[in-house]
This record gives sequence, structure tokens and C-alpha cells, in this order.
Amino acid sequence: MKNDRLKSILGIPYFLFLVIFVFFSVLILLYYAFTNGAGEFSLANFTLFFTDSKAIGTLIYSVMVAVVTTIVCLLIAYPVAYLLAKGEFRRGNVLLMLFVLIEGNLAFHPFLNTVIGMTYDFLPFMILPIYNTIAKIDHSYIEAAKDLGAKSYRVFLRVILPLSIPGIISGITMVFLPSMTNYV
Repeated sequence: MKNDRLKSILGIPYFLFLVIFVFFSVLILLYYAFTNGAGEFSLANFTLFFTDSKAIGTLIYSVMVAVVTTIVCLLIAYPVAYLLAKGEFRRGNVLLMLFVLIEGNLAFHPFLNTVIGMTYDFLPFMILPIYNTIAKIDHSYIEAAKDLGAKSYRVFLRVILPLSIPGIISGITMVFLPSMTNYV
């Protein structure tokens, strides 16, 4: 009983944060999206956006940059995460932490709106979920596949890759959405 009450009390700051910074922000956003300058209901903002070729061009360019950034991050992050999780490193967790800390503190932001800069910025968001997923794969699955005669590449394609898909999806989500809004 005390533990439930303590959890409720500790959840109050989080709830207040969500109400103030998320709920009210979304209400303000919706208000400005569906009203005109006089505060009357209008869809003019949407029709203006979808009829302006410059806005559509910017949207398409943002999507293209986000897709390329996500693909490049995935191609770099998967091998790094795999090596950190399954490699012969004794301190894979320490290397991962150092990689994230160094990446976050270097000043590379003049190139932020390029694919290279966004790949640099968002790479840890792809590495971390993939690393966590691969690190949690039960080694007995890999041993069983090898015992049944599967070669290393088949073990990877039939066991490790399918079991790491949740981490890949999480990483794609964590990279695509911020990189999409980063350019816009």
C-alpha cells in the first residue's frame, strides 16, 4: 500500500510536466493550425501549405534527407552495435558509453543540416537500440543454429538479424523523425 502511494506521489512531477509542456503545447499548436489571424475557425493554413510549391518542395527535400540519413545511420550503426554486443571486447559497455559521450560533445554542428552532420548527430540513437537488442539475444539460439550445421552467415541471417528487428525499428524511428524535422 505504501509503495503504491509513493509511486503515485513520485509520478506527480512527470504528470505536471506532460500537462504543461506537451498537452498545452499541442492545444496551442492546434489552435493556430485551425484558426486565422482573427481567431476564427479556418482551414486556410492547410490549403496555403498544400498549394505552395515551395512548402511542398521543402517537405519532399526534408523527407529525402531524412531517408538517406536513416539509411546511412543504419548501415554504420548495425555493424558497430553488433561488434560492441557480440565482439571480443571485454568492456563493450564502456566503449559504447565513450562513443556516445564523445559524439555528443564534439562541435560538428555547422554541418548539421547535411546528411553527414545529421548522421553524425543521430548515429548514437541508432546504435543504442540495436546494441541493446543484440546484447539481449540468448546465446543458446546461436549455439543451436551452429549445432544444426548453419554456417556463420546463415546464423546471422536466420537468427541474429530477425531477432534484432525490434532494435532496428526503434533506431529507425529515433533517427528518421528528428532528422525529418531537423531540416524543416
